[in-house]
Amino acid sequence: MTLPIDPVENLALLIRCPSVTPAEGGALTALANMLKPLGFSIERPVFSDSGTPDIENLYARLSGNGPHLMFAGHTDVVPPGDESAWKHPPFSATIDNGEIYGRGAVDMKGGIACFAAAVARHVAEHGPVKGNISFLITGDEEGPAINGTVKLLEWAKAKGEHWDAAVVGEPTNPERLGDMIKIGRRGSVSGTLVVHGVQGHAAYPHLAENPVRGLVTLVEALLDPALDQGTKDFQPSNLEVTTIDVGNPATNVIPAKATAAFNIRFNDSWTEETIMAEIHNRLDRAAAITKLRPGRETAINYELLWRDRPSPVFLTRDEKLIGTLSASIEAVTGRKPQLSTSGGTSDARFIKDYCPVVEFGLVGQTMHMVDERAALPDLEMLTRIYQRFLADFFG
Repeated sequence: MTLPIDPVENLALLIRCPSVTPAEGGALTALANMLKPLGFSIERPVFSDSGTPDIENLYARLSGNGPHLMFAGHTDVVPPGDESAWKHPPFSATIDNGEIYGRGAVDMKGGIACFAAAVARHVAEHGPVKGNISFLITGDEEGPAINGTVKLLEWAKAKGEHWDAAVVGEPTNPERLGDMIKIGRRGSVSGTLVVHGVQGHAAYPHLAENPVRGLVTLVEALLDPALDQGTKDFQPSNLEVTTIDVGNPATNVIPAKATAAFNIRFNDSWTEETIMAEIHNRLDRAAAITKLRPGRETAINYELLWRDRPSPVFLTRDEKLIGTLSASIEAVTGRKPQLSTSGGTSDARFIKDYCPVVEFGLVGQTMHMVDERAALPDLEMLTRIYQRFLADFFG
């Protein structure tokens, strides 16, 4: 029986599966084939929801007596883009100059490949695990995130599953392996601002109301002053306007409406409710009186549309999980990792409702880029970190 002890071989098998969201692409099958020889029981539930594609997921469990550690992640990847721009085909898993190329190499098939190799080495060296290990792997983290981790967690809990800790294998290191563990994330909420005016001829502005004037006023109110100066555990909250549009191809027509979309990443100074209330207050104050038409003052006619499912801010404070992983990283790399809450969102935002969760994976410098790739020495080192962590976590 061949065990999946080589992370490079594991990753090559996963990269060769074109699992662009929402396609399974063979990636979950490849992972299942790695885990079966280790004694994992494997289930692959498919979840559905209206208006979204069906998603196949994987839940694998190695049962023992002791604490239950979850490894979570995703096998789906973003599209490769212009494949002719790649040095090597994006699903070829070509090894070149000490690196393996392919879409998902670092985000995050590399983390999955290394954790599977770490479990295999642990079993080969120590025998049965003194506890429980599960892989909770989704196929839509890069997509809507509706039929994946959220429902997989609910499904597993309904079956009686309980976890003591979780590690998400997302690429967390900015420069070198061992730089950073993510112990929390800022929250995220998105909205669209729509200002309504009166369409008219650009040469007769007194007969129209230009919504662009109002939109500029409201956007300035959103951006200034700053939301906060940051907190002990989190960097400052920021609001970024991501698009402005009037949908107007004619240069001599004042448009009927103007829109701006924005995203806020907020720290623990706020909750979803309080940050949304702050935005409403800023807009109401700025909209009270302004000039939409030369020589006439009137309130800005606007509406604010919030997108569904804001992500809450969270911070993990579990000393055993964080301390054990930090010690494992330092033992293997010689570097003491920074405990960070920077970056975007991940499926950890769902897992934190079930157990303490941290994130640690490869260096993320090429994720989502053309020529995404992972260094072979990093794959071996990450496997050794995970292996050391398993031994120490389970005692």
